[in-house]
Amino acid sequence: MIKIYTDGASRGNPGPGGFGVVMIYGDLRKEISEGFRLTTNNRMELLSVIVALESLKKEDTTVTIYSDSKYVVDSVELKWVFGWEKKHFKDKKNPDLWKRFLDIYRKQNVKFVWVKGHASNKENNRCDELAVEAAMGKGLKIDHGYEDEKKKENSKLI
Repeated sequence: MIKIYTDGASRGNPGPGGFGVVMIYGDLRKEISEGFRLTTNNRMELLSVIVALESLKKEDTTVTIYSDSKYVVDSVELKWVFGWEKKHFKDKKNPDLWKRFLDIYRKQNVKFVWVKGHASNKENNRCDELAVEAAMGKGLKIDHGYEDEKKKENSKLI
């Protein structure tokens, strides 16, 4: 079984953001992080899970994801996201990421565990450090899903 810890952060909401991932399999450990110039905290929380799952080398891997995001954990564990999918994510935020998530989620055997953020969970705290560092980095990437959607919304106002 692989243990995956994830976290997302943004400085301002929206603002510069980043995510952090710690993956543990036996004695092996992998850390992943990335920063974006304009995004939201929830997008980074969800993207951290997506990137972690996409980095797995084999399908049908048993994975436990530890996240402090009620947005992500409850959406999956309480099965809300599957209802949203049936309604084509009408009036839901982050449909681009949820579709990407569902594609990779269905290829793995995933269980979510909610952990309290900024508490005594060493790996969750490490993910938070990675996410914040990524959000404060130079050469931040463009979160096209977010920025393109905002451009569409703004063009409807003019």
